[in-house]
Formats: sequence, structure tokens, C-alpha cells
Amino acid sequence: MADRGFVHLHCHSEYSLLDGAARISQLIRMAVDLKMPALAITDHGTMFGVVDFYREAVNAGIKPIIGCEVYVANRSRLQKEAKKDDLQYHLVLLAENEEGYRNLTKLVSASYIEGFYYKPRIDRELLAGHSSGLIGLSACLAGEIPSQILNGQLEAARDTARFYSALFGQGNFYLELHDHGLPEQRLVNAELKKIAAELQIPLVATNDVHYISRDDAEVHDVLLCIQTGKTVDEEDRMRFDVPEFYFKSAAEMAAIFADCPDALSNSLLIAERCNLDWRFNQRHLPAYPLPEDRDADAYLREICFKRLKKRYPTATPELESRLNYELDVICRMDFSNYFLIVWDLIEYAKNKGVIVGPGRGSAAGSLVAYCLGITNIEPLRYGLLFERFLNPERISMPDIDIDFCDDKRELVINYVCTKYGQERVAQIITFGTMAARAAVRDVGRALAIPYADVDRIAKLIPTEPKMTIARALEQSKELKEKYREEPYRNLIDTAMAVEGMPRHASTHAAGVVIAKEPLVNHVPLYKTNESGIVTQFPMMTLEDLGLLKMDFLGLKTLSIIGEALGSISKRTTEIINIEEIPLDDHKTFDLLSQGETTGVFQLESSGMRSVLRELIPNKFEDIIAVVALYRPGPMDQIPVFIRSKHGRRKIRYAHQILEPILNETYGVIVYQEQVMEIAARMAGFTLSQADLLRRAIGKKKKEILDEQQDLFVEGCRKNGYSQELAVKIYELILKFASYGFNKSHAAAYALIAYQTAYLKANYPVDYMAALMTVYYSNSDKVALYLADCRRMGIEVLPPDINESEEQFTVVTDNRIRFGLAAVKNVGMGAIESIIAARREKPYKTLRDFVTRVDLRLCNRKVLESLIKCGAFDSLGGHRAQYLAVLDDLLAHGQAEQRERECGQLSMFSLLDQAEQEELLC
Repeated sequence: MADRGFVHLHCHSEYSLLDGAARISQLIRMAVDLKMPALAITDHGTMFGVVDFYREAVNAGIKPIIGCEVYVANRSRLQKEAKKDDLQYHLVLLAENEEGYRNLTKLVSASYIEGFYYKPRIDRELLAGHSSGLIGLSACLAGEIPSQILNGQLEAARDTARFYSALFGQGNFYLELHDHGLPEQRLVNAELKKIAAELQIPLVATNDVHYISRDDAEVHDVLLCIQTGKTVDEEDRMRFDVPEFYFKSAAEMAAIFADCPDALSNSLLIAERCNLDWRFNQRHLPAYPLPEDRDADAYLREICFKRLKKRYPTATPELESRLNYELDVICRMDFSNYFLIVWDLIEYAKNKGVIVGPGRGSAAGSLVAYCLGITNIEPLRYGLLFERFLNPERISMPDIDIDFCDDKRELVINYVCTKYGQERVAQIITFGTMAARAAVRDVGRALAIPYADVDRIAKLIPTEPKMTIARALEQSKELKEKYREEPYRNLIDTAMAVEGMPRHASTHAAGVVIAKEPLVNHVPLYKTNESGIVTQFPMMTLEDLGLLKMDFLGLKTLSIIGEALGSISKRTTEIINIEEIPLDDHKTFDLLSQGETTGVFQLESSGMRSVLRELIPNKFEDIIAVVALYRPGPMDQIPVFIRSKHGRRKIRYAHQILEPILNETYGVIVYQEQVMEIAARMAGFTLSQADLLRRAIGKKKKEILDEQQDLFVEGCRKNGYSQELAVKIYELILKFASYGFNKSHAAAYALIAYQTAYLKANYPVDYMAALMTVYYSNSDKVALYLADCRRMGIEVLPPDINESEEQFTVVTDNRIRFGLAAVKNVGMGAIESIIAARREKPYKTLRDFVTRVDLRLCNRKVLESLIKCGAFDSLGGHRAQYLAVLDDLLAHGQAEQRERECGQLSMFSLLDQAEQEELLC
């Protein structure tokens, strides 16, 4: 009979970062193998993995118990100053129900946002306000009650037990028994049993799981060393003294706690009480603030039809029909608020001078998005399909990702926070994991293996995407040979054991989440050093929970466009609206056809330049196709595409009905939208059904592909096509559609490519200055663009102390002055001081310079760099001379500045202007 006498209620997964060596999938598998009915997750201070844990457990038939081992400060969580008696005790909290889950998320969030001091901390005040629906366990030896027992504070331990029993309510607080063979635990357990009997507080046995099997203790020890920066051979370090913190069976636990069967059965009682039912099909979208007497659907329609007339002065019935259709779908799917939110923030960005991209992803296929100004690609003109974006037969959240110039992205995020409330908006977490090479290096350091040996092993692992150590062992003969030797076998085995585990938490580069109510009601929050408050759940998890996530992407290319437009307007007074430039500019297509695309978005690689020279693009559609084709897989079709375009290959269509669909790509299936149109025209699919076919092909599951083939063939036969032709077309679709690209995305990015090519072709000096300004900190990029300037006949003048601005500046029609920010060791403070003093009058000598700038900012290192790069050459003298007298001049300048600060006059300052200039020269 299955042994169902125990449930693990104290388990640390890989999300107890660098302290849990048990992956969630392994924990669930062990619970299944040992026939346990339930399992808890209680990571240290965080809830990073609880949704993944919940789903995997439910799928495996295991009841998930959501919890956390929190840190409770022995004083106020708000106190951050160091004190000798400053402690934080462990406490295990388990969510009994939805109220408990909400309280747990609030506690864990507050531990980071309010209480973080070396560790995320809560306090008794917070617990008192958020204890409902929670079951508390007294935790390990680091818990408050066990710590007091070990310190001989037995009465204090009883008082603490009384406090927690009263706080959580009778029967909701348990004294937790551990026995990993440590003498301290036996002492604590004996006293806990006395307290339990005296105060009528129940006991529960747990095992503080940190890894799966006893053999994994060494791997866990290595993880601890990686976390603390120690090596396994160091004595004075954090370690677990016994290999007993593994996932024990009910029989093992029964043997350990044979004298306390109630403590074992209580684990089952707690598991029975914990019933959290997570619903993944609900939505928690925020509401856009609407004018009075309007609902979201009506207001969206009103704006769209008003904007339709601006986009199309003559709105045809076809346009109105398409707009009505899209709006019907959006309203039926209850996404009107979503579109209004996106429209509003893009309107704000544009009004504040933030350059916004023309679109990204499938959203460019929406006429609604085009009318609202969310995208800037005309969908009907380029055959972009709304169903590729929103499919009424496949209900899913819309996904509009937005590109902003990267230097002003924060402005938009701040606006969203202000509009919807700081507590409803956050950036999104992401986890840095130990990739193959990094795992080898981390483990090598922990095992104290010489760096050169570890580096040699790491470099035998290929740098291909998604490369694993196991795959590398299959591919590399040399690595396989090294694996046969010690200590390399242990190094590689241990690295494989930790590979892929999360190492640290950071902020997603683009993700932002906006909720209808405070986020903490749905998701725990986390505080990072670089970005402030972020969610503890990653992007896809938030989407599954029905929260609105958006990508606000910072795109350097848009900053380049902004810099170039600013330079053009200052220099020529010409105002260019980049969204209205002609798409048939001959200079632009000449530049593209010559492959002179260094610095042009998406088109600057040597391979892409070669393709452009062969293709000789002469219409915007050619650029869309190149962006879509220049990827692994479809690249094989580029020669066919080029030969067909130039008439060197006869264009053939499997059937004449395909000609209007494939004409623009010369008979080659390039886009996913073409697949959808073929299915619609030949098989009578609706575009929504055709989108399901596209998705099925992408998943490559045989049973789904066979089902879709039957539907496609049957549809073709009903429309009068032969079965032979239908099968032939379906096979053609399968051949190309597996790597077919989203045309909406290709068109939007092709437009940015065209815009940058247009600026380079028509305003080369401004564009090149903008490129070097945006990439000033990347010396390789700057060198590349300097070489391109020379090729184009643009002279880039060296830095000059009297003419250089912070950034690269256009000084004449074919001259650019080097920016001070690009000079090594020259910081922004120094630059601001130099430019501020220069506004009064130009610098005449180096001595003049050192007496006028702030030498605390313009120190010796800054001056050396400026001298060596030639910034003082225009003042006369030689660089070697300047360097030789630099120390004396600095001493003189510092003395002058000290005297000025003290209000004293120097002998030098008593000389008249002419005498000063004579001495300065």
C-alpha cells in the first residue's frame, strides 16, 4: 500500500538563489515517485518560483502548497542602522487560501520595499496586519524560538510561542521539529515538545529540503561557495555540516520521528487545509480614464474614425469596413481599454519629443493601431493582416511592443506610473542563469581548481545559442577526453548539476506591467539596485495571470534619428518629419544598391551589404523582403529571390491563384501572411483559421499538421481544386512556412532601415555625427564610423578645447568636430565645467584653462587625456611640452582657485589684462 504518511512543508527550490540545489521539476518528480499527496515550496525570502511550482504540481497530480521562509527582524523593519543585537529570524509561512496568498505577497513585497537591510525583512507589526489565511511554522535553528532555546532564554521562547499562537490563531501556528543529526536540533526539539504540551501548540515535523538526494550535498555545498565567494577547502565559511537536507521519504521521516507520530500526521493535516485555487483565465486589465458619459468601446470608435480621416483624406468603403471589423473584434474581446492605454502613452511620448518607432511585431497589421498612431505602416498597402495580430478564434492577450529612443524611455515609464499609480505599475524581473561556460567557471572557482585549467575546459564548450555541457560533451572530442580525468570529471559533473539554475535576479530590458488594482494583490514585488521595484514573476507568468504586460523597448537607432534631425534643424533650419519622408527617394535606393549601409539599421553587416549590391533594391517592398529573408533558413532563398527579380530565373507559380499573393516576392513564400492568404483563397479558410494553420506549422507537431492538412485539402476540393494540387500546395507551404517571417514586423523594421538610409543618403554629415554621438562609449563602433566618414569625404576634426561640445558636432557641410564625451577618462562633470567656463570667453592657453575650470572635476587624468588627444593643439605649443609642465600648471591653478575661494587677491590678479596675457603666453 502506498505510504502517504508525510508531506514536505519546508522545501527550497533553485529559486532560493544559490542555496537551493533542488529544481522544481525534481521536487515534483520526487513527490510523485514517493507517492506523497502534496508538497510545499518555501524559498528564502522570495516567491520567484511559486507559479511554476503550482502548475507543475497540478499537472503531476500533486497538491501544491504555496509558502515562503521569511526573515523577521527583531526590531522595526524600517530601522536600517547597524546594531550589535540586530538579528533576523526565519519563519515559515504557508498560504491556506486566497486571502493567505494575498497576505503572503504583501509581506514578501514589504520585506524588500520597506524592510530590506542585507536581507528582505518583515517585522511583527507587518505580521499582525497580514496574518489571516496563513499557517506559520517556527522554522529551523535560525527561527526565533529555536534561537532563544539555544541561548538559554527559555521563558522568552515560551513568550514568543504564545505571541505567534495568538497572532495566527489557535491551530494556525506549529512548532517545527527538525532532526538532521545535529546535537543542537535534539536539544531544541526536546524543549519544543515541552512548550507544545504546556501551551497546547501543535507540533509538525519537516526536513528543510535543500537538495534531492544525499549525493547532492556536495553540489549544494558548491552552490553555497558560489554564493559567498568562498572555496570548498576554506574552513571558516557557511556550510551545512551533514548531508541530511535532502528529500526524504515518509518511511525515513517516520523512522526519525518514531517518538512523535502526531508531528508527522500534522503535515498531512496542514496539507489538507491548504487549498489555493489559482485561476489563469482571468484578466486584470487597467481601465483607461474616460471622459464622462463614454464607455471604452464607444470612445475608441470615436477616436479611430476621427483619425481615419487624418490618415486617409478620402476614406473608402473598404477602409471603413476594415476598421469596423477590427473594432468589432477588439470590443468583443474586451480590449478597448488596452488600445486606449497604448494610444495615450504614445501620444504623450510624441508630444514630449520622444522618438517612437513605426511599430514592432504583428501589431503593424492593425488598421486601428495605424489610425491611432500606434504604428506608422499602412497595413492595406502592404497586405498586412489583422488576424496575424488578433485572432477572434484564439483568444489571447494582444501584444503591442513599442520602440522608444533609448535615452528617453524612462520618461514614458514615469508617465505611466503617474497616470495609473505607482502601486499599479512595475518593471518585470528576469533571472540570470548559469549558462554552460559560466557554470564551469563558477564551479571551478568554488572547487579551487587553478583558473588556467578551468578556463581551458570552459573554452572547449562552443558558444552557440542554447549550448549545454551535455551537448558539448557529444560534440567535442577534446572535452570528452578531459572528462575522463580528475578533477575535470568532478568539475564537469558539478557544473552540469547547477547549469541553468538562476544565479541572480535583475530587470527585464523592456517589460512593464500595469494592473487594474495594486500589483501586490496579484504578484509579489522585489527591489533591485538598478531599476527600483520589479515583479517577482517573469513576463510570461504575468501574462498567464491575466496582467497587462508591455514591452517598452529602448532602441538606439531612434536616438540616432533624433540626434540627426536635431542637428539638421540647428544647422539648416530645415524641419523634417521623419514619418512623412518619401518612400521612393532615388538617393536612398542608390545608397542601398551600392551597399553603403554602414550605420543603417538592420542592413549594416557585410553579408547584408553584399546582398543589397546584388539585389539592387528599387522599391520599399524589396527592403521588407530582405529584412525577412536575411536569417538562418530563409537565407537559402535569397539567390532565387535575386535571380527572379532581375529576370535571370523564370518565376513559376504552382497555380495561377498564387500569383497575386507571391508576385511581390517573385514566387517565393517569404511571409507568414502569404501562407494565411493562400489558405484563405484556395481552401476557403477564414483568416482566423488560416492563422491557426500558421501556428500549427510553427509548432511542427505531426498530429496537428496531419489534421490541418486534411482540413486544407478538403477545403481546396470544395473550391474545385484537385486533391493532387491541394497536397502539392500544402507541402509547398510546409517547406517555406517553417521559417516564414512575420511581414508586419519586417515592414515596420524595414521602415526604420529606410529612414536611416534616407538620412545617411541626404544628410550624411548630420547622420554620421549622430551615429558617433549615440555610440560614443563604444570605441569599436566609433572607429568603424570614422572610417566610413573618411570614405565619404567627411572630415572628422580632433577634439578642440574651444570648439568641441559634449557630443560630436557638425561644424561645416563636410566637417564634424569630435565630442568631448568620446575622449577617454573625461567625465560629464569635467565636460560641463569646461563648457561653462568657455561661455565667458575662449581659452587662450593651458595656464588660462587650469585657472578657470573646476580642477576637482578636471583633474590630472582628465587633462592628460585631453592633451594626448590634441584638444589643446589649437592653442599652440606641443603636446610633450604641455605634459612636461602639467604638474606645475595644476599647482598654480589650484592655488589660484583656493585664493579665490578665500576671497584673497594673488599678485597675478593685480596685473592688468595685457600683462596677464603676456605672462600666460
